Amino acid sequence: MGKKIVLITGASSGIGKESARKLLAEGHVVYTAARRVEQMQDLKQAGAIPLRLDISNEDEIKAVVDRMIKEQGRIDVLFNNAGFGLYGSVEEVSIEDARYQFEVNLFGLARLTQLVVPHMRAKQSGTIINTSSVGGKIYTPLGAWYHATKHALEGWSDCLRIELKPFEIHVVVIEPGIITTSFGDAMGGSLLKNSGNGPYKKMAKGVEKISNDSYQAGGGSSPIVVANAVSRAIAADRPKPRYAVGKMAKPLILMRKWLSDHSFDRLILSQVK
Repeated sequence: MGKKIVLITGASSGIGKESARKLLAEGHVVYTAARRVEQMQDLKQAGAIPLRLDISNEDEIKAVVDRMIKEQGRIDVLFNNAGFGLYGSVEEVSIEDARYQFEVNLFGLARLTQLVVPHMRAKQSGTIINTSSVGGKIYTPLGAWYHATKHALEGWSDCLRIELKPFEIHVVVIEPGIITTSFGDAMGGSLLKNSGNGPYKKMAKGVEKISNDSYQAGGGSSPIVVANAVSRAIAADRPKPRYAVGKMAKPLILMRKWLSDHSFDRLILSQVK
């Protein structure tokens, strides 16, 4: 695999940081982008080029792309990894918060992609990798807004893959299962804030418990399993459209595929009582 010019968003922790370490070790030129630049100093010491990026900020998105093109002349790999999980009932989560969930998990990602694609198209090559989730195929209680963004990202990525195929640009979706990152803490925080004291508090407590059980130490897979999938996708001449990796990713996707809606509802609700 030749040296690639790579941009990774959401690289200050978890999947993004582990993927940056992996790709740096393989000899790629890696730009890491996140709001918390101070949390990427270890990556800088390893050879990464950290940049500040609020994925909801148009000016910062443009500045990142412009700098990379100025310094490298190309972007070979865009790993759209920035995102977060907003949890709470549909009734109680404000529309303002819901819009921000879409801004980060879909629209900011889409705007960055729009700015990168012309450069890849000019070179007739490139790989775009989007972090979705097993949550882009299934659903869970009190996660409507988060799941909506990931379901949207799955369909958006499928359309993009077909549009870019004539230009030899690959589009890949990563579907992590339960990964040991800070996602569980962030999810639980918004869940209890939005629905921990209202009419959905019993369900919220159940969802919080299963989340804690799933994301506690040893409960999930290491982020390295995602980093390895990203590495494989970059190295492949014809990467797979999807990589489902990590604990429970493939079983949950298969269950959703084969169970009826009512059967899957009963299965999910049985876990949060």
